[in-house]
Amino acid sequence: MTTLDPAGSVDTTGWGAGHAHDPTAVRDDDGTYWLFSTDAHADGPVRGGVQVRRSDDLVTWTFHGWALPGVPAAAAALTGATGLWAPEVVRVGGRWRMYWSASSFGSRCSAIGLAEADHPGGPWHDRGLVVTSAAVPPDTTGSPHGDGPPNAIDAAVVVDATGATERHWMVYGSFFGGIHALELDPVTGLALDAPAPGVPSSGPGVLLARRAPEVEGAVEGAYVLPRPGGGWAMLASWDSLFSTYHVRAAVADEVTGPYRDRTGRDLRDPAHDAGTVVLAGHRLAGGPGLRAPGHGAVLTEPARDGTPARRLLVHHVRDEDDPTRHRVQVRRLVWTHDGWPLVSPQPWAGQAREVDDESLWPTDPAVLAGTWEVLDVGADPRTVRRTHEGTLDLLHVRALGSGRFAARRADGTPVQAVVLPAWDSVRDVAAQVAVLLDDHGQVTAATRPA
Repeated sequence: MTTLDPAGSVDTTGWGAGHAHDPTAVRDDDGTYWLFSTDAHADGPVRGGVQVRRSDDLVTWTFHGWALPGVPAAAAALTGATGLWAPEVVRVGGRWRMYWSASSFGSRCSAIGLAEADHPGGPWHDRGLVVTSAAVPPDTTGSPHGDGPPNAIDAAVVVDATGATERHWMVYGSFFGGIHALELDPVTGLALDAPAPGVPSSGPGVLLARRAPEVEGAVEGAYVLPRPGGGWAMLASWDSLFSTYHVRAAVADEVTGPYRDRTGRDLRDPAHDAGTVVLAGHRLAGGPGLRAPGHGAVLTEPARDGTPARRLLVHHVRDEDDPTRHRVQVRRLVWTHDGWPLVSPQPWAGQAREVDDESLWPTDPAVLAGTWEVLDVGADPRTVRRTHEGTLDLLHVRALGSGRFAARRADGTPVQAVVLPAWDSVRDVAAQVAVLLDDHGQVTAATRPA
């Protein structure tokens, strides 16, 4: 890939993890990690074409350039976009595919396009538009956030290999109509329902999630991945990306849903504020305040040397004290014994400081006793929550192996817990992390020195 200079006089040499918004990461054959993100810059305009960074450890990032020379002509003519948003990069066979979005803030006149390359570092070649959405009049409430078609942004690709035939789906959508799944042609990477060669689909596909017009339909950045033991999990971002963004989860038996949260609420029903909160703004004791984490993609690294596959949530976050500043963070994603995704309260610290071998994760129920630094993740996800010192207040704890436990709260509510080694990002020491999910859908995350 040719690294191109940004428009104007923006110096990218010190960007590192900064200015990365709506990120996704992949690992190439030599072990290098590549990060792709929205054409965003906290200090002003920047050229378009999808930002690219690289890293050896998912901790320190080096800005590498842009994947494309600008907004492809067809997308620019349709949407007027000056930059590209929310790239998704996947490997299919020996080729890499990048799905990018073109739009402008507050518009539903948008497009998702496809580029391909032999290597994540490029060169990338435009393959045309996959799905588009047109501007439509406001609904009868006077809001543009009604029950119309989805906005063609925020692509995420999921491959369903559970049946006789492998099926590829693109999960996409945002404010203006919710999240949908559109089936792709595995050979071309374009929409299976495209009306003609070279003509994009107009969607919408299958509805997966929708919120009410009263909250501007505020759900976006969805990502679907397989659950251990079968079925699927969706992670998606709720609310305003500038302030109250947070990540919620739901699960389904099929890629196309229905997706339900821990209490059984259907994400397609706008009458309920469904979704189980798994990551929200917070401040660890002595650390910086992190506001509006979200728009996450999951990096899955295959099992090796007897260890299970590692899954990491790659997302952006803003500074509590200066919300214009955004950067990428990486956190471990873990599964409860019954297959629910939870997110570590501590950022990923690099392979040398993390323990992937789950046979080394705690197995004694006594590990959950004692005092922790506790974060009530879902108590008020639209604020930057502070931690507090306390106990986890669990009864009848049972070990289920590999850091997994089942217990009950004092009121009898069932709880699933995952306890694992981690690294305390504030104190810079080895730590233990516990993440708990109860049957009321409340998530608690806790840290203490190892």
